[in-house]
This record gives sequence, structure tokens and C-alpha cells, in this order.
Amino acid sequence: MTPSIGPRSWLAAYLAAVVAVTFIHAPAVLAGLLVLAVAGAGKYRGRALKKTLLSVLAFNLTVSAGYALITLWRGGFNADYLLLTNVRVVLLVFLGFWFVRRVNILAALSGWPTVTLIATLALGQIRTLERIVADFRLAFESRNIARPHLAARAHHAAAQGITLMDKSVASATESALAMRSRAAFDA
Repeated sequence: MTPSIGPRSWLAAYLAAVVAVTFIHAPAVLAGLLVLAVAGAGKYRGRALKKTLLSVLAFNLTVSAGYALITLWRGGFNADYLLLTNVRVVLLVFLGFWFVRRVNILAALSGWPTVTLIATLALGQIRTLERIVADFRLAFESRNIARPHLAARAHHAAAQGITLMDKSVASATESALAMRSRAAFDA
């Protein structure tokens, strides 16, 4: 019988992989590692890759376009650097989704009470925000029989964003006060 790898070992491996990826400056090597990570993800690979690409799309497009505009204007555009940055971000995000899917984060952090407390609060906030997004989606779908116009979708997204921001700020303030009262920030 082979011993299974515990959550702490997965956490250490994930952290080591994140640090190692930041030291690799060859896009081909990073792309190869991405292919290995995707292949190793098993039946979850399709969902994780789709989730990764959708998650980084807006960020990578914005940063890449900004970089390209500024460096073309100033001179010194480097396509290799742009490729390196984008492949690295996709790899890191994919590894993050894979890690979160595979490992119970609270079990991995169980030896550090303050970190476990912070992670528990963060996970609670994530679940709350996920529920709000799901409620908004269901409410929007129930009010629109046909596919709504772009303006209606933009208005809905703006309202959802404002609600999420308000809830996040209120929850963060409440959590910080709760943690302070339990001496979480004392050195």
C-alpha cells in the first residue's frame, strides 16, 4: 500500500512550484510545464483549463495591450517578454485552480491557528459572494425571457459589481474587527 500525500505536503509542493515557476525565464519551458500540469490534472483538466483561460483573459489582455502600447510608443517592444509573462500567468493560475480543487486548504494550514483563522474567514467570504452571484444570475434569468440587450446586461453587471463591492467592504470591516478583538494582529 502506498502512503497518500497529505495536505501539508501538497501545500509545500504547490508553494515550491509557484516559486520555481517565477525563476524560469524560458517561455518554451513554461509552456512544457503547462502541458505537463494539464496532462496531470486528469479528468478535471478541461474544466480547469477553461476556468483558467476565462479568469486570466481580461487581465492578460489588459496588461499585454498596455505593455505593447507603452513599449511601442517608447521603443523597445519585446515579444518574448510578453509571451513569457502570459504563459507564466496561465501556468500559475492553472496550478492554483488545480491545488484548490485537490487539497483541503484548511487541513493544509491546520498547524498554524492564525493562518487557519484567516483562511476560514476568507473561505466564508468567498462562499457568501458565490451565493450572491448565483442569486443575481437567477434573478436576472427570471426577469428576462429572451436574451437581453447588451445595455441590460451591462446594467445588471454594474449592479452586481456594486453589491459585491459593498458586501466585501462591509464583511472585511467586520472580519477585521472580529480578528482584532481576538488578538489576531498582535505580534
